[in-house]
Amino acid sequence: MDEILNGKRVLVVDDTAVARMLATDVLATAGMAVLEADSGAQALKLAAESPIDAFLLDIKLPDMNGIELCRSLRAMHGYRNSPMIFVTALDQREVLQWAVEAGADDFIQKPLHAMVLRRRLANLLQKATYLKQVESMSLSLRRYVSPRTEEIARIYATYGKLPAPRRQEACILFSDARGFTEKSQELEPEALFGLLSDALAAQVALVNRHDGYVDKFSGDGIMAVFDSGDMVDKCCRCALEILDHSKEYAAQKGLIGIQLGIGIHFGPAVVGNLGSDDHLDYTLVGTTVNLAARLCGVASQSIVVSQAVKDNAGDASEFSFASQRLAPIRGFRDQITVYDLTGN
Repeated sequence: MDEILNGKRVLVVDDTAVARMLATDVLATAGMAVLEADSGAQALKLAAESPIDAFLLDIKLPDMNGIELCRSLRAMHGYRNSPMIFVTALDQREVLQWAVEAGADDFIQKPLHAMVLRRRLANLLQKATYLKQVESMSLSLRRYVSPRTEEIARIYATYGKLPAPRRQEACILFSDARGFTEKSQELEPEALFGLLSDALAAQVALVNRHDGYVDKFSGDGIMAVFDSGDMVDKCCRCALEILDHSKEYAAQKGLIGIQLGIGIHFGPAVVGNLGSDDHLDYTLVGTTVNLAARLCGVASQSIVVSQAVKDNAGDASEFSFASQRLAPIRGFRDQITVYDLTGN
C-alpha cells in the first residue's frame, strides 16, 4: 500500500513539535512530502498556497480547535474529498462526533503506530482518487450529453429501471448554418472544424443562459429544448441572441456566405428513451420536433416560427412577428402559417 503514499503531500497540524516530528518520520519513510503547521492559521495558509493531498489534525490547537480547522478546510476549493485524519489522545465520544460532522474521515489514537497510520492513510487516499475519477467522469458526461440524458443515466444507475415515456409541452429550436460545406473547399479541415466548434459553443452557452438545454447537435447546428415556465419567451429571446451572435461572428471571421437559419415550434412532444439496450438516446419526438426542424429548413439568415409560437409568446412589446404567410412544409399535407421573428 505504500506506493499509494509515495509522492503525495500531507500536512501535519499539531502544536507539539515532537508529535509533528514523529508523524513526519513515519510518512517521509513512505515517500510522502510532509509539511508541518503548529496552528490552524498556519495550516490554512499552507493549504491555500499549494495543493495538499491529505491532512493529519490534532484536536487541540492554540488558535482554533481541530474541528473548526477541519470545517474550514472542507469549505476550501479542492479539499471536499481530501483525507482528514484526527490524531489525538482524547477519547471523548462527543468530541469525536463533532469531528465527524465537520468532515473527519478517521481517528488514530496517540501514541502513533507507524503501520496503522500508513495503512489508514493509504486507504483514504485510494478512496479520494476514486472519488476524483468519478467527479471527472461526471463532468465529462455533462459535456457530451444533455442534462436530461445525464439525469436519466443517474436514475437508471440508481434504480436499474428506465422511466416510461411521457407527454409534455416544449418549445423546440433548431438552428443550421448554411455555407460551411462550401467553405470546406476553401479551408483546411482543422480550421473549418475550429470555426464550427466555436460557433456551436456560443449557441450552447446562449441556450443554457436562457434556461434551455441542447438535446443534440444536428448538422451544422443544434436542437434545443425549452420546457420550463415562459418557455416560448425564453426560446424566442435565445433565438434572437443566437442570430445576432452568428452575424457578428461571421463578420469577425470573414465567413462570407455563411447564413444561419432558425426554426421554432411550440407544442406537445413525447420524451423518452429511443434505441436498444446497448445504446439509448433520451430525447423528444413527435410532430412538434419535426415541424421545428422543417421550419429551420425554410429559414435563411432569419428565424421562422409557427402560429403556436406567436400565440403563446407573452410580451408583445418584446417580439415582432412579421411576414405572415402560408408555407409548404415537407412532410406536412397542408401549408403551415409561419412568421419571421424579430426583436423590437
